[in-house]
Amino acid sequence: MAKYDSDLSLLFHALSDPTRRALLTRLAAGPAPVTELAAPTGLRLPTVMRHLSVLEEAGLIATSKDGRVRSCAIVPEALAPVRTWLDEQRNIWESRLDRLDSYVMKIMEERAK
Repeated sequence: MAKYDSDLSLLFHALSDPTRRALLTRLAAGPAPVTELAAPTGLRLPTVMRHLSVLEEAGLIATSKDGRVRSCAIVPEALAPVRTWLDEQRNIWESRLDRLDSYVMKIMEERAK
């Protein structure tokens, strides 16, 4: 059984929801107050706050409070473990496909003889 990184699981869980991905996309343009983030979703503020707490728990965003205004900012370096894992998976599958290609070419050459 493969060893799973709990942080990686948190990241993938956070990224699994389209609303959370939309919030991250918006935050990629710059920090924003929670009310601004909630407006285009059509969701109630407590629901958006739950989504933001999942993103914050995964380390994808940081929140701050100035008076009564809570703002969020993206933490881009938090995606590094996801990028690393995906790169490893891509390398594994490219290697497998290269070996399969070599095997198929070898069989085709043998049949051509």
